[in-house]
Amino acid sequence: MVLKFFLALCGCFCSLVSSAQTSADRREILTLLETQRKSWNAGDLETFMQTYQKSDSLLFVGKSGPTYGWQQTLDNYRKGYPDKAAMGTLTFDIRKVEFLARDIAFVLGGWHLKRASDEPQGFFTLLMRKTPRGWKIISDHSS
Repeated sequence: MVLKFFLALCGCFCSLVSSAQTSADRREILTLLETQRKSWNAGDLETFMQTYQKSDSLLFVGKSGPTYGWQQTLDNYRKGYPDKAAMGTLTFDIRKVEFLARDIAFVLGGWHLKRASDEPQGFFTLLMRKTPRGWKIISDHSS
């Protein structure tokens, strides 16, 4: 009986710790996305790209198909958005942040660019990993 009580107490404690962890991690992920939005709107692709894991295994999937690698992703952004006018003003609509494991999160959201000549928009899914330097995007599918 004492053992059952102890195990139940441990389960409750672990659940509380997990909820606190998830809440803090969720805030960190939302802060990262806000940093990304602000960097984009400032025309600062270098800071924008710091939200991605700097790795050759980074996966970005867009309208042209998959791209692998942090540097290639940055180069593609530079080519597609050569100046502030092309970048426009970015807003996000975060629909879901779900933790798949303690160090892996899935994010679903919408994006919208406001530019002088048009207003493209779409959706994105991100797979994020918690690293020693905080949460980083390891896979981005934007359409």
